[in-house]
Amino acid sequence: MRAAELIAPLTFRLTDMDIDDPGPGEVQVRIEAVGVCGSDIHAYTEGAVGGTPNAYPMLLGHEPAGRIVKTGAGVTGLAAGDRGALEPALYCYHCEFCLSGRHNVCANIRFLSNPNHPGFFRELVNLPVANFQPIPGAMSYGEAALAEPLGVAIHSLHLASIGPDETVAVIGAGPIGLLTIAALRATEAGHIWAVEPLAHRRELARGIGADVVLEPGEAIGEILRATGQRGVDCAIDCAAGEETTSQAAQITRNAGRVVLTGIPTRTIVQVDASAMRRRELTLFNVRRSNHETEEALELLGAHAAWFAPLLTHTRQIERIDEAFQIASQYRDGVGKMIVRP
Repeated sequence: MRAAELIAPLTFRLTDMDIDDPGPGEVQVRIEAVGVCGSDIHAYTEGAVGGTPNAYPMLLGHEPAGRIVKTGAGVTGLAAGDRGALEPALYCYHCEFCLSGRHNVCANIRFLSNPNHPGFFRELVNLPVANFQPIPGAMSYGEAALAEPLGVAIHSLHLASIGPDETVAVIGAGPIGLLTIAALRATEAGHIWAVEPLAHRRELARGIGADVVLEPGEAIGEILRATGQRGVDCAIDCAAGEETTSQAAQITRNAGRVVLTGIPTRTIVQVDASAMRRRELTLFNVRRSNHETEEALELLGAHAAWFAPLLTHTRQIERIDEAFQIASQYRDGVGKMIVRP
């Protein structure tokens, strides 16, 4: 089968790989669409994701959808031709964190697309049947590929207990920020501000549900003015820029919440500790998702029109270099880039 390996920063190569038949309890899936994630871009441009360096060659891609081509022994209820979204995390289910229901921080997690755990920029993959989530016939593979990042957005709202009528600011309107805005819209948040430097992303944010879109330079003053200097109930940092976490603290009310969803380029970042302390803010760090894929698929199915404008670009795997150049440089009005193996 064909696969696209990252062999150095900014460099992919197409290669052929072997794959065995699916084992007991597994399905073999033909990958039809994979979204390019922000963490993929970190690996591509920086040679690391947070504090985890790349190990070349490696297969990126963890926002997949596809169709079953074979089933292993003991698999029931699924058959060749079934379509689905794929969960990229493999848990041990017996460590203290799994036993407490916090599978996303499993001590023995294998996350496909991390070093030594090949991801989905390839034609075929074998997965445990539990990692295959069926999708309705009306849902495209591109839409289904949004389930993994939308699950992250939904998890961030669950983690911070964001409820109806609360005011929220989302900093960064890249794909994860846009999906966070959609998830907030579904929770009937009271008012949603989106803070984003790129004009085309501000328009995408407005279209998917932001009540107000702002450039970063005007965000603090405008949000504080609009809230009578109180600040928002929760600020969600999806950008993880040099100043965005401090900005989040400065626009959040006393005893409010700050959520860090984005992945910083540097392992040590500046935070406005004075604002965090004076306001007694609670800080939540998001580690992917925790079984929110099914909820994400329900939201995608119920509100397909919300998400369609995000799916702006598609490239075949032979043009994966071009796909990553466009996505990493925010060119051509890109929202979500989809690669088709």
